[in-house]
Amino acid sequence: MINRREIVVTYVILTAFAVLALLPLAGVLTSALSAQGETSASFTWPERPHWGNFSQAWRQGDFASYLGSSALVAVSVVVLTGVLAILAGYSFAYFSYPGRSLLFYVTLIGLMVPTEAFVIPLYFELRDLQLTDTYWALILPQTAQSLAFGTFWMRNFFRSVPRSVVEAARLDGASSWQVLWRILVPASRPALLTMTMLVFMWTWNEFLLPLVMITDESKRTAPLGLAFFQGEHTTQFSLMAAASIIVALPVVVLYAFLQRHFMAGMLSGGVKG
Repeated sequence: MINRREIVVTYVILTAFAVLALLPLAGVLTSALSAQGETSASFTWPERPHWGNFSQAWRQGDFASYLGSSALVAVSVVVLTGVLAILAGYSFAYFSYPGRSLLFYVTLIGLMVPTEAFVIPLYFELRDLQLTDTYWALILPQTAQSLAFGTFWMRNFFRSVPRSVVEAARLDGASSWQVLWRILVPASRPALLTMTMLVFMWTWNEFLLPLVMITDESKRTAPLGLAFFQGEHTTQFSLMAAASIIVALPVVVLYAFLQRHFMAGMLSGGVKG
């Protein structure tokens, strides 16, 4: 059994790492709340909060447009990835057909290929299809990138569901389609929400693809818009910090709402290989 001393040491270590992780975030927040003349590249503590930095950064950086573009792309990628991952995961988990294992491992290659490896040929291909400078140039590649993880994630969860549950449903006359949408998908809610959170975060934070594919300012995503904003305000640290918080806030809010399901899904999504 774990004694009291080990518990105390564990909490001390975890607290120390938590402080180290939160300290940079606290620095960004205090910088965002400081007057523009008070801030520097080092840690600063404001004499009084200046909330106007957020509204000023919002107006000057046109973040309403950038956040709208990011939301459109991220939600589209999450929906497409979710539907396709459910179907692919169900196929790999419950159906037998020639080449199933080979196809599954080929799908997993997508987990190992970085964006830098294919972004240039992808650009020329999408340019030939006249898709550059459109949202499809961001949605389709990022859906393909996320699908490998989504398929692996949902397959593992579906395989963790007891076979007796599926067999009982089939004995009751349920078709394969009904087993999926009435039995497996409702049971996979924690895993689905975890996958949604991860895919949304990855898509929201993507920088390289928008940088290469998008030149139209109205279609810039939030991270790309933030990079241009920082290039124009290199010495205005309070505005840069406020803009960084604006861009990061949607992911933080989403995680705050889904954290309980996120932890449950992390424990259940990779149970069985």
